[in-house]
Amino acid sequence: MPHIEIDIAQQTLTFFGDGQALVYPVSTALNGVGEIEGSERTPRGLHVISEKIGEDLPINAVLRGRQFTGEIYDSLLAEAHPNRDWILTRILWLTGCEPGFNHGVNDDGINVDSHQRYIYIHGTPDSEPMGVAKSHGCIRMHNHELIDLFVRVEEGVTVNIIE
Repeated sequence: MPHIEIDIAQQTLTFFGDGQALVYPVSTALNGVGEIEGSERTPRGLHVISEKIGEDLPINAVLRGRQFTGEIYDSLLAEAHPNRDWILTRILWLTGCEPGFNHGVNDDGINVDSHQRYIYIHGTPDSEPMGVAKSHGCIRMHNHELIDLFVRVEEGVTVNIIE
């Protein structure tokens, strides 16, 4: 059964499927790991890919609110919007599978729901370094590698995020 493991310490995503293990460099949260809404941390634990977004979009397509804006990322667009957290090319939207940990609310009534936190595996500008924690909670990948992963997975594939 195909599945994904994201290793926070190594800053890698490994796809296990088709009798192989493909390793991609990623960038997870600058603030480290954590499940609480608003923490800008990457949640841990078992997740599933609940939605695949952007299947036929061109590389470097800009997505906001999970919709294609009609823009294609380039250096001029980056200069015009220097503070934008770029979500490019494709989105794999994650849903947590562990109630009270990364799904729903915890024992203190605090939202820890990865899906409601909009935690994605998504594309980022190719100028962004991989292997370095720099995101706002999501798992960032370079666009060509994300497209390669995107065609290999289906909705429902499990994603285990480990420290």
